[in-house]
Parts: sequence; structure tokens; C-alpha cells
Amino acid sequence: MRLKVGPGAARGTRRTGAAAGLAALVLALGGCGGGEGHKAEAAPVAGTVGGGEGELNLVVLPGDIENGGTDRRVDWVTPFQERTGCTVSWRTARDAQEMTDLVSNPARRYDGVLAPPEVAGRLVAGRQVAPVNTDLVDGYKKLEPKLRNLLRQDGKVYGVPYTWGSNVLMYDARTVAPPSSWGAVYDPDQARRYAGRLVMRDTPLSVADVALYLKQHDRKLKIKDVYSLSPRQLAAVRGILAKQRPSVRAYWKTPASAVSAFAADGAVLGVGSPYQADVLGRAGHGVRTTDPAEGVTGWATAWMVGARAAHPNCMYEWLRWTATPDVQQQVAEWSGVAPANPQACSGERAKSGFCVAYRVGDRGRLDRIVFARTPTAVCGGGPDKGERKCTDYIEWTRVWIEATKLG
Repeated sequence: MRLKVGPGAARGTRRTGAAAGLAALVLALGGCGGGEGHKAEAAPVAGTVGGGEGELNLVVLPGDIENGGTDRRVDWVTPFQERTGCTVSWRTARDAQEMTDLVSNPARRYDGVLAPPEVAGRLVAGRQVAPVNTDLVDGYKKLEPKLRNLLRQDGKVYGVPYTWGSNVLMYDARTVAPPSSWGAVYDPDQARRYAGRLVMRDTPLSVADVALYLKQHDRKLKIKDVYSLSPRQLAAVRGILAKQRPSVRAYWKTPASAVSAFAADGAVLGVGSPYQADVLGRAGHGVRTTDPAEGVTGWATAWMVGARAAHPNCMYEWLRWTATPDVQQQVAEWSGVAPANPQACSGERAKSGFCVAYRVGDRGRLDRIVFARTPTAVCGGGPDKGERKCTDYIEWTRVWIEATKLG
């Protein structure tokens, strides 16, 4: 006999499954090796770079490395191997949490990791990565100054910038008038105008976008830093997200998902990137981006040296290689992100449209972007200008799932 399940029961099943998933995720986040309570021994800073050890083992997220296996025209791994004698292998983590767990596992000796901001901060806090001697990285000073400072702590540098991007409002100009504020998607009344046609980024770090909106439109919350939120401020963000949810068509994880939503699924407004708008615009979809008046958030990836690196010399060779303009150009165009080295857009290296879309080299705009970092429980700027209680990444993750996937 087949058991029939009605719509209400199905929703209940999904809520139960999502709730169980939330509980499991929170436990995983709280117990991961990159947490404050699981610090390893502090790793030393390299003094010199000797001969390569012949191997290099990395941890990346999907699509971060290309050796011609997907497209024979795109390969920045093989030339590196031929030049240095370091054979590159890599482990592709499913998501940021698995990446953190892999690098934090004391039984593993990964040489490096390409970390997004929600991973980088936790690895530094847990001493799972070693400080970088930037004097040993040719081309480091050619990278954007603001990006170089993102992973500087206590006078030490913990990562070499690789790529970056910004989170902007993306809209179909044939349907939506140019929006000027994040209120277009976060004010419930405005969002309802395009109910079922909004797309949003699916990451707990999107909490900061809402905080950026509330910073200007709810001054009583006294938000100073959108990545250092008190419990009360985070609760206000949760309220906005919960009210917005009925109007959202999809929460996207990959850039291609957002492109598909606009191209084929009827989306007309949401959070996107210059890359996505460029792809859609060249395909004739009339999609554009704008920086809201409240400002924009951004993110940057960086190569970090593992605290237990088995092949540190090859890792430093890799840091040098991936900072070069030619490699940066390949990476940027292949991945749809902006290069950390603006020289990737000099001469005839990169397509002019690509560089214009990202405004590569526009230091004024880059300085206005609020770049993401890992939220932590202790932060500065309280009434006495000392430490105050803030919400950490675990709490941001819980709020994000509760507001966008439960209920």
C-alpha cells in the first residue's frame, strides 16, 4: 500500500529535516578543529625558501583550480609543475565547513588552502595556518593594498590575496527601475512588489548585507560594524530575513544558479555580482548592477600556508606563481571573479569588458567595499571602548538557516 502524504505533511517533513540538519551543523561548527577551543601550536614563519620537495598538497573549493581537465585552454597547474618540479594534488572540499575540518585535522599535513573569509578567520584563530613571510613572495606588493591588509593580525600576515568580489544589487532593467537602496530587497513592502522574482545569496555572511541596510535605516540599533553584531542586532536581521523569505524565488550558492534564475526562471531583482550581470548582459538579458547608497559588502579569497605543511618550499613557490599577472588573469576569467593583482588587466591580458565590469584598479571603489571576515563572539567598540559580547559565525549560521529555510 502506498502512503499518501498531503502538502501540509510534506512541509512538516521538510521542516523536521531542516531542523535536524541545523542541529547537526551547529554541532559541527562548535566542535570543529578551527574553533577557539582547539588551538594548535603556533607555526613558525618561514625564513628562506629552499629547493622544492617535489610535491604540493592543497585544499580548495569546487572550481578553484584548473589543470586543463575541464577546458584544455585553461591550465595554470601544468606550467607550474614544469617550472618548479612540484607535482600538485588537491582535495576539493564540499563546502566551507568541510574545508575548515580538513585543514584543522591534526592527522593531516596539507601544505596550503585557498580560504574564503568564513574559513580564514577560524583557521587563524585555531592556529591551523602559519604566518606568511611576504618578503619571500615575489609580486606580493603588486597585489591590492586593501586586500593585503585583510589577513593581517598582530603584525603578522596570514594569507596572500588571490581573488575578490563584491555583493551588489542586480536587476533586469526592462522590468525594474534602477534601485538605489538595499531596501529594494530588504524592506518587506518593497520586496513584495517582486514577490517570487527575487534571488538572494545563500550564505550566512549575507547577514552583513542586511546589517548594512539596518545601519542606515534603524539607527536605534546602533550598528557600527556589520561583521560585529550584538545579539539584539542579529535578532533584528533575523526579523528582516524572515519577512523577506516569502518573496524570494531562490537562494543561490553558485554564480551559475543566479544566472539561470535571471535567464530562464523569471528572476528580476536580487543580490549578485558584476560577473553575473556581465554574462547576462552579453546574452541580451538587459541585466545590470548598482551599488546601493548604503554601500556594499565584499569577499576575498587567499592562499594560506598550513601549520603542518609537509612541503613548505613548494607552497611558497605556489604563492609566487599564483600572484603573477598571467595566472591571475586566467583565474579571474575562468572563475568569474576579480584578480587580486590589477596587472592582470594590463595590456592585452584580460578582456577589457571583464575588467571594466569589475572596475579593476578603481581604488576608490575598492576602499568603499566592506570586506567580509569571520564573525567572533568577542569584539571591540563597547561603551567603555573595551570588549563586548558579539555573535559568532555559529550564531549567524543558525539565524540564517532558521530565517531562510525553516518555518
